[in-house]
Amino acid sequence: MKCPFCGYKEDKVVDSRATAEESAVRRRRECLKCGKRFTTYEYVEEVSLMVIKKDGRREPFDRKKVLAGLMRACEKRPISLEKMEEIATQVERAIQKKSDREVLANRIGELVMERLKSLDDVAYVRFASVYRQFKDVGQFMAELKDILGKEKRKSR
Repeated sequence: MKCPFCGYKEDKVVDSRATAEESAVRRRRECLKCGKRFTTYEYVEEVSLMVIKKDGRREPFDRKKVLAGLMRACEKRPISLEKMEEIATQVERAIQKKSDREVLANRIGELVMERLKSLDDVAYVRFASVYRQFKDVGQFMAELKDILGKEKRKSR
């Protein structure tokens, strides 16, 4: 494993544990040269999933894209990287449970939004605004009114 700080190729594992869903092993490592610590995740290699894009193109599922979208939506929000990793894992697991190996891109987006909606309204709206590509302010406001209406009902 190459150190992300100095590039040295030798390290020691200081802690190993399964993730919450036991779908991966999280390892804390310490570089033997610079002494800095970093985290790696070890996953079982699954049969590759293909994503069917809106224009009909197919491309391999990329968990990093899901995580990148989550990181943009959760920027400056009180949501840990570990929680975002957990959501990405939940989404990946949900689509792997299907019997076929192809999934529509919009299904992935819906799964992410379901999880964000129950976690953080601001992150949800950010993700939804990019994912759903609101055409105008009216569509955006309708989504906000829906969230605000649910918040009012909760507080009663």
